[in-house]
Amino acid sequence: MKSPNMCLMCKGGRALCGNQRCPLLSRVEALPKIASQMKTKEFFGPSTSIFVGHVGYPSVNVGPVGALGFKEKIDAPEQWFGMEYNDVIEMRSLTLRSKMSQHVKSKSRIVEDSQLLAMAETPTDVEMNFKKEPSYKFSFSDIVQPMGPSAPLDRLKIIDNVHISRKVDYIVHDDLKSAEQCYSMYQVGVDIHKVMNILSSGALGVEENQKMVPTKWSITAFDDMVTKNLLEDLRTSSEIKEIQTFESEYLGNHFIILLIPGKWEFENFEAWSPGSTWAMDAKETQVVGEYEPFEGRTTYAQGQSGGYYASRFSIVEYLHNIKRQARVVAFREISEKYVVPLGVWLVRSTVKHAFDSHPTKFNSLKEALNFISSKLKLPMHNYLRDSKILRQTRLLDFNNLV
Repeated sequence: MKSPNMCLMCKGGRALCGNQRCPLLSRVEALPKIASQMKTKEFFGPSTSIFVGHVGYPSVNVGPVGALGFKEKIDAPEQWFGMEYNDVIEMRSLTLRSKMSQHVKSKSRIVEDSQLLAMAETPTDVEMNFKKEPSYKFSFSDIVQPMGPSAPLDRLKIIDNVHISRKVDYIVHDDLKSAEQCYSMYQVGVDIHKVMNILSSGALGVEENQKMVPTKWSITAFDDMVTKNLLEDLRTSSEIKEIQTFESEYLGNHFIILLIPGKWEFENFEAWSPGSTWAMDAKETQVVGEYEPFEGRTTYAQGQSGGYYASRFSIVEYLHNIKRQARVVAFREISEKYVVPLGVWLVRSTVKHAFDSHPTKFNSLKEALNFISSKLKLPMHNYLRDSKILRQTRLLDFNNLV
């Protein structure tokens, strides 16, 4: 078991977490690349997205995100799967977040310009003047991808012509609720993180109800709204005929997805090892479970937050694509290698990647659980004792498992 003071003991040099290079030091290593741009109150270059904060809501900080060292993938989380830990952090350290306090219902010029940048099909050159030089604070989020330095915005000027795709422009200006617009853009193939950014900008919804949505809220809102739309079709689909499992692992996050014939139900387990991101001080693995019945849930998944909705999104998307419904139990084990949170894109992408491989099929639930038990670090009884779906099954199915 790793010490709760693992990072303090390691100091980036002993690889106690199991990573070859210290994820925490990746941001420090990026500093020389952006040092000159942190000693000026001006920025000229491409803006890849916008960011809306949540502190102080309904007055929030909003502004464009500039790319200090532009790379094609810098604001495209769906393309990051497979990248090394330190490469993701270093790449995201090259983003510059501008911020200006605005009410979420503001129609000011900065808000209007931010909406245009959020809708832009490609990165758009901007000129930004800051009240102070950018500062580089070491902070991460369990929902939002890592960010680089930030600076208070004084003036923004869009230099390029903003190119907005016809399908985005049409849907944004259609008089629909934001949930319907998000689903429409998803259906026509707009990048999901682009949709999240547009939702965050306040450009969606019936005009009189439009308001900005903090970035971390917009990510989970998108996952939830689109999933609910997909579930409307899924609940009328045929059931899968065989018990199946899918598996994927990335950056210390191991997922096994169990599909059981039956009407839609979903249970999601997260097991945080001592020394992992949110269990640094834990003496034993912490298991958190969330469940929803066929009809759906009416409360927020507080125990897992955005991770629950990101996992559910990719699972429902897969089932919707194959036009089948199932009872689903997802197991996520987070090892001590996951010391720096990267955002829920990692959950969404890793679960989605699991379905790229062929399933392992079983004749009985007992056989499937024995197989899963051989793959997990935590004994199966830690999940069985709290599982609503697995405990519905006949007791005979659990013989020799606990």
